[in-house]
Amino acid sequence: MYPFLAGPALAGSIADIEHVVLFMQENRAFDHYFGTMAGVRGFSDPNVQLNDGVPVWQQEVNSELTTEASYLLPWYLNYQGGSFLNATQCMVAGDNGWQDNHAALNGGLNNHWATNNTPWSWGHFQRSDIPVQYAIADAWTVGDMYQESVIASTNPNRVTWASGSVNVPGSPQTKSEGGYPYIDNNETPGCENGGFNCYPLSWKTAAEFYEDAGVSWSVFQDADNFDDNPLAWFSQFQEALPGSQLRNKGMVGSTLDDFYAMAANGTLPAISYVVGPTELSEHPPYAPRDGAWLQKKIVDAVTQGAGYNKTALIISYDETGGWGDHVVPYHSPNGTVGEWLNDPYNEVGYTYSGPGFRLPFYIVSPWTRNGNVFTEHADHNSQILFVEEWLAAKGINVTTNQMAPWRRQHMSSLTNAFDFSNPDYSLPSLPYAPAPHTDSSGAYDGAPHCEGLYATTRPTVPYTRQISPNNVSSLSEQGFKAMRGALTEGRYIVFEMGGYALTNAGHPSTDFAASKATATHNDINQRWVVHSLVDGGNTFTISSAKDGRYIGAHTALIDDSRGAETYQVTFKAGEGYSLQKENGKYITVDEQGHVQITAEASYFKAFSVTYSS
Repeated sequence: MYPFLAGPALAGSIADIEHVVLFMQENRAFDHYFGTMAGVRGFSDPNVQLNDGVPVWQQEVNSELTTEASYLLPWYLNYQGGSFLNATQCMVAGDNGWQDNHAALNGGLNNHWATNNTPWSWGHFQRSDIPVQYAIADAWTVGDMYQESVIASTNPNRVTWASGSVNVPGSPQTKSEGGYPYIDNNETPGCENGGFNCYPLSWKTAAEFYEDAGVSWSVFQDADNFDDNPLAWFSQFQEALPGSQLRNKGMVGSTLDDFYAMAANGTLPAISYVVGPTELSEHPPYAPRDGAWLQKKIVDAVTQGAGYNKTALIISYDETGGWGDHVVPYHSPNGTVGEWLNDPYNEVGYTYSGPGFRLPFYIVSPWTRNGNVFTEHADHNSQILFVEEWLAAKGINVTTNQMAPWRRQHMSSLTNAFDFSNPDYSLPSLPYAPAPHTDSSGAYDGAPHCEGLYATTRPTVPYTRQISPNNVSSLSEQGFKAMRGALTEGRYIVFEMGGYALTNAGHPSTDFAASKATATHNDINQRWVVHSLVDGGNTFTISSAKDGRYIGAHTALIDDSRGAETYQVTFKAGEGYSLQKENGKYITVDEQGHVQITAEASYFKAFSVTYSS
């Protein structure tokens, strides 16, 4: 078994990778961490869902919560300042379980976070609170459409990360293999009443496919791993004999110090699963700043190690932890086998198991450097799909037969987040991350220390001090990110080619044209919004942020969306986005800055931009 995979690597391809590091943290939602970030689908989302004309920003409240407001908008957790700047590091928001998160989703209206979870669920941090997480995401590539795999708690999501399934009835597994489905943190042998959450699990994990194919892998964890190693919940690992590969690599594993040393000298296995200790997991009440210290340790070990120029580090979170997110989950159609089920708790009826709400997600590598946003629909299955595609490029087949078919067909393999033709080996300067607090024995104790210092960790919910419902975008930072991956909604976009950008000059102009691009991509005349026609598809209508007019026939700008032309938008890694019209021809911009309609595809660079004007 080899740590560096055999076979010639084609220059500028996924085969250039030799090490993949999979590092998963705990219980944070995308809006909660990165809703204020510029250039992502956050608080400036132009496609925010409306429920009977009411944006999902306005969460319903009731008289048990307040009589002083009729809704709750996103709010900054540290708006009161003072001791809360530290106290909220160890606060808890709401519940992360199946029932409460489905209740918050409210049948797709996504407007019951305050009433069916907690009003703190709708609170968020900003850069000053979690500077390391922001800096890592900004310096490399952040994904803003990465979802939890199951609308549920830790174990189901980590099981998916490790195996591709939770055995929803109709999945590739049999009932006797456990779960059926596995949608809670049950680790008691047997099933819950009704024959679900059956434990232990026994279907084949991704690590076993790697082992069978002779690919080196290991779990890296310390004695305190917060019970976050999902392989330990499978009977084949529990029963593995001392000295066996499953026992040595999957149950015992190697330590975090081993990881740092192996990363330094370039001898990591092909695939590394990194599981952190309890206090550094970021699971409330464990502090984001303590998790940031661990993240920086992992990132520094990889980027300053001998193997960085051939390593991809994927950092993700398992589930939302009771924190809310404004984007209704992208999911399978009603009735999809292995996805939809009758709620075994008899709370929410017939529903989909996932994918669920968005999570923080970023990829550190030479091929994902310099502040990009990856926009494809993805979930924990995507990490398995990425490894499969990478190893296939090496001539090694590790394709699992345990993944639900809809996920394999519709979740991203993450490969479009990478530009293998243009690696960038430069390294950013990351913010200082203070070491976590320890007790007299040297054990991490940040959360109890924080709770001992601050009697109140939850701030007062600002029902009477809210921003205007029309001003949620004011929460966002200003700036942009270069886009990568198949196009999705939720952002203002600037399309550029050859130093020019597609432009709506405003009335009296009746057609769009092109004008000189700007260095910061901040000209509102060059800003566009796409409107998806098929959820998860690549067909869109396009409107102008300048005045709301749509692109109609040829290059016309029209007021009525019913006359808008449908564009097929295709992404090609390393090149950009082609805009194909209904007649099969493409938009391009010539060297003189004139918009042309041509038979051959040409590609625009696209930037996701966040500006207040």
